[in-house]
Amino acid sequence: MASHSQGDKRSLKELGAGPFVLRTLFADVPLSEDGTRDDIKINCVEYLDGHLYVGTSDSELLHFFQIPPDPTDKSTVPTFILASRLRPAFAEPAGTSNATKPGVQQILLLPTVGKACILCNCTVTFYSLPELSPVFGSTQVKNCNWVGGVDLNEISSDYNGRGESAGVTILLSLNRKIQVVSIGDGARPIKKIDFAGSTISVRRDSIACVADSRSYALLEIEQQLKIPLMSISSLDEAEPGNIVGQAQHISGSSGGLLRSNSTQSRPQTQSPEPPTHRRGTSLGDFITGVNRRQEYRSAEDEEPVSRQGTPPVIATSPKPPEETTGANPPASDGATRSQTGRATPTPRPQPGLLKPLIVSPTPEEFLLVTGTGPLEPGIGMFVNLDGDPTRPTIEFDRYPKEIVVDGGSGDMSSSRTSADPDDEGYVLASVGRDFSDGVHYGLEIQRWDTNGAESETMKHWLEPPNTGSAINSQQNVGIRSLRGTEATHFQEIVDRLCRRKFKPFSTGSLDTSTMSLRSYDSRTASSMERLSKEKELFERDTDSSSEDFPPDTTRRADEEEYARRLAGSTTRLAVWSGKNIWWAVRNPLILRLDAQLEATASAPNLASAERRDLVNILNSFRGQDAKTELEFLTFSYIRQRVGLLLLTCFLKSEDSPFSEPELRAMEEILVESLLDPRVVLSLIPGVRNEVIETKRGIWIFGGVKLTAEEYIAKGNFDKDKATLATLSQPVLHFLRRFLTAWRRKKGFGSIPDENEVFRTVDAALLAVLLELDQKSTPGPAKARSVRADLYELVDTGVDCFNRAETLIESYHRLYVLSRLYQSRKMAADVLATWKRIIEGERDDGGELTDGEQRVREYLTKISNQALVQEYGIWLANRNPKLGVQIFAEDKGRAPKFEPNQVVQLLREEAPDAVKYYLEHLVFGKGHSVYVNELIMYYLDIVITRLRTSAEAREVVMSTYTAYRALHPPKPTYRQFLTDNAPADDELWHSRLRLLQLLGGNYDYDAAVIRDRIASLSSTAEDLLVPETIILDGRERNHENALRLLVHQLGDYDTAVAYCFRGGASIYSIYQAPQSQPPPSPKGLKGPKRRDSTPPTQDQQARLFRALLGEFLELEDVSDRVEQTGLLLEKFGCWFDVGDVLSVIPDSWSVDLIAGFLVKALRRIVVEKNETTVARALSSAQNLQIQHDLIVKIEEKGPSIET
Repeated sequence: MASHSQGDKRSLKELGAGPFVLRTLFADVPLSEDGTRDDIKINCVEYLDGHLYVGTSDSELLHFFQIPPDPTDKSTVPTFILASRLRPAFAEPAGTSNATKPGVQQILLLPTVGKACILCNCTVTFYSLPELSPVFGSTQVKNCNWVGGVDLNEISSDYNGRGESAGVTILLSLNRKIQVVSIGDGARPIKKIDFAGSTISVRRDSIACVADSRSYALLEIEQQLKIPLMSISSLDEAEPGNIVGQAQHISGSSGGLLRSNSTQSRPQTQSPEPPTHRRGTSLGDFITGVNRRQEYRSAEDEEPVSRQGTPPVIATSPKPPEETTGANPPASDGATRSQTGRATPTPRPQPGLLKPLIVSPTPEEFLLVTGTGPLEPGIGMFVNLDGDPTRPTIEFDRYPKEIVVDGGSGDMSSSRTSADPDDEGYVLASVGRDFSDGVHYGLEIQRWDTNGAESETMKHWLEPPNTGSAINSQQNVGIRSLRGTEATHFQEIVDRLCRRKFKPFSTGSLDTSTMSLRSYDSRTASSMERLSKEKELFERDTDSSSEDFPPDTTRRADEEEYARRLAGSTTRLAVWSGKNIWWAVRNPLILRLDAQLEATASAPNLASAERRDLVNILNSFRGQDAKTELEFLTFSYIRQRVGLLLLTCFLKSEDSPFSEPELRAMEEILVESLLDPRVVLSLIPGVRNEVIETKRGIWIFGGVKLTAEEYIAKGNFDKDKATLATLSQPVLHFLRRFLTAWRRKKGFGSIPDENEVFRTVDAALLAVLLELDQKSTPGPAKARSVRADLYELVDTGVDCFNRAETLIESYHRLYVLSRLYQSRKMAADVLATWKRIIEGERDDGGELTDGEQRVREYLTKISNQALVQEYGIWLANRNPKLGVQIFAEDKGRAPKFEPNQVVQLLREEAPDAVKYYLEHLVFGKGHSVYVNELIMYYLDIVITRLRTSAEAREVVMSTYTAYRALHPPKPTYRQFLTDNAPADDELWHSRLRLLQLLGGNYDYDAAVIRDRIASLSSTAEDLLVPETIILDGRERNHENALRLLVHQLGDYDTAVAYCFRGGASIYSIYQAPQSQPPPSPKGLKGPKRRDSTPPTQDQQARLFRALLGEFLELEDVSDRVEQTGLLLEKFGCWFDVGDVLSVIPDSWSVDLIAGFLVKALRRIVVEKNETTVARALSSAQNLQIQHDLIVKIEEKGPSIET
């Protein structure tokens, strides 16, 4: 979080959202031996292997030894006891007082050789580690400004486990030179470097970055080369003769200039410029002049150190923090005079000298700080080992008092929780900042390894904890990167990440929670009987798996141990202020993000802006892959907590409703976070009753658990009021989408307690969909509707089957219940449910349209013959025509029924359906054995109706009259009946079927049928004329059949066809196809009437003569003449001319039969001619045979017989 305002910085300090936090290392250090002095301050701090060394302004070196905490008590912290108080030896120049002595200025630990170098009052002394016993006799180095210059590459190698060499090379900054010394068994001078007044040095291999009171420079120790860099103060002028960025020999007197790149034996690795590149505007932007004034130095021997009013500083350890200018007193006074406007001897103002600050963030870079004044911003510049800039500059709000760097790809000893090569690099600067109550001293923290693409630098502010005095925050803050590291532990991580058992119900006992769980369904209070059954089932489920998980105490300990393993970290940064010392520890990402969540969620009502802030916190790591286990859990924890915070806001967002994008974002967060959906449901009235909490419990992150429990504690979950009906539509639709998304995770191995989770999800989703679907239009589901989702849920199967039955029944959704049974292939329950709907039981959805047809179709898909029989009989009683199709089905999965068995079964259970089944057997299957029985059924229907209904009799007689009134050509009477049959008249259709069977080629008892028909004569004569005609034809009573056809029906064409066929049938054209009947068991084919041989011409002639006689007796003269003429003209070949002339009335004109006579005479002539030709052919054939005989006789010749 960027620090744009001082108020923001204070909130960051309080919330701990920055990248570092302070943890107490040593509180209330006993600086004064007797505890009476308050003016003693901490100058420097070092730590190594449990030994803490503190240098004070009272020239004392305090050695503390760490007492490890009790390993059995996780809450204890290590303590320190005082091991020794040491006053290092130093040379005290004349004229100095205790007030002007800087005290212990530096502590340099060399653990590989077991030595320590202490700079106290400008004198270096040597001691052994860890007890600080003096070594090297009385060896001292006086007039020393700085001790350091240890090769940081060797220190990094030590952190990498490779160790250091036998001797360690250090640099001692004397007043007029730099002494290179090797520390091992002794202190051995190696060489002197001609560089006067150095006050700090940081080294990488043979390259050291040093500074005097005015400027920075790079030194090549081996080859004695110097590359001048920029001035510390950009207001300061450059020294004459120095060209920034070019190498100079400093070992001799030549002082020649060399190109910086060409003089180096080491290849350049950082600067992308060619070898002839010289420093340009990237450095010159911060330098006001090319030359600067040569600092005046006395030609006498090295001056005593007391000449400098402040001790020198090192890269990672400050000099006394109360010094703000970092320069000697005269320079400071000059700066003060310059700022107050007093006159100076020179014509231009004297710039204030700033303390040089150097650190090395990577093996190839140095970070140098320049500025204009102690209260003005400072600029951090990165240069490589050749003095060329490497990356964008960084800015400090004020010129720092001290800086350290931590982390980055090149720092293997940073304060972090894991050795990640992509670790973030930070620079921490000790600065002062103005607040409303005065200047506060703290740490300004920012990244140094950014690429400069960000439009605004992210800065963080960190102050030492306020120990109760307002003055504490106004004390200077010291900071140092220590040689040793310390393992630390974040209890806050344990508190947040340790999984705890979440109890969604107020009481903690299983029995009471079970009662709460099932005390009522989603709409109405359930009965005690159902509650008892569900509780029994619940307990059985929990007891069955009780052996699969450890007790709560064991799991709690395991979870804490696991979280504690992730909560460890290391640190190497020490911060001190007043009498207190802290570790500056990398603030884990989880605590930083959680602090931001707390800041955002602390608002009384989360408005749209706060909700966006919560989502932005997630977006800060969206798309980022977790590199460590802790980071993975961090992402999960933050997602879950953000999702839960958004959910609680959504549930009470009456004043600030969520927009659709916000709702979608919340749903996505909750699903992706993998937060146990039972936790989400436990916060929502109406569905929290579906949460299944077994003895195993619901284990979630401790921080998430706290958030959920706080909301539940404030919520009103009165079970008499908290039902689904009280939830708003947005909440219901949110639940619909959220739970649907969770159902897609079924089968994922990463879901803990999968059984309980998905039983809860299915039950809650079913309840929500049932509630939403109450407002849907009755009927089938439409695409992408709530009802379609409801069907998909039950069709794909639910884990909470028993609960689903209860819920669906409570909503009176029987069709949905049947689909639930179908998902489990419970055919009997499906049919029983459909039966309830068809018989009129309440079904609010109204989805089962054409239920009887659905039952019929479903019975073809099941293999249980008993079920097919049971519901086939039930359906045959309700809808006989449809019911018999079940028994007649050929493609069903159940074993087929024997027709005899079905007929007998229907006669006993559903007598009204027998006729329809026989129709199927006769007309559909061709089983003629049942024809006679079916004819009797039809006769019963027809005769019964005609006897009892005068209207039916009138209708039948009217059809005869209407048919006779038709003018030729007209259809047959059978076709006339078919064309005019009413849609739902059973009499009419039964008579058509009767005619079809009587006219078919079947064997039936014609005598019995005639007797049944004749029984109608007492009611009315000639009611069933076509039926009588067919029977006459079968009994060879052709004359009567022709009489009825001609005079009763007036069906002349059928009469002609009757004669032509020899009286075989009159309606055979309407028979069902008999060519390829389906296969049937033996015996189902009844005996057919033996097919008649084709009629002879004599038989046809006899019938035509009879028909001619009937035509001649027609009452209507026109019909008589017309039909007779047509008959003789078309079928004259079957008539004898003499017979026709003998019966034709003499009164008729010859023209009426002229056609017949012409054809007859022609036929006679043709017959005569044919006879003549045949006779001639016979004569010729006879002659040919006689000729052949004579030829054969001549060939054989005479024969003599004796």
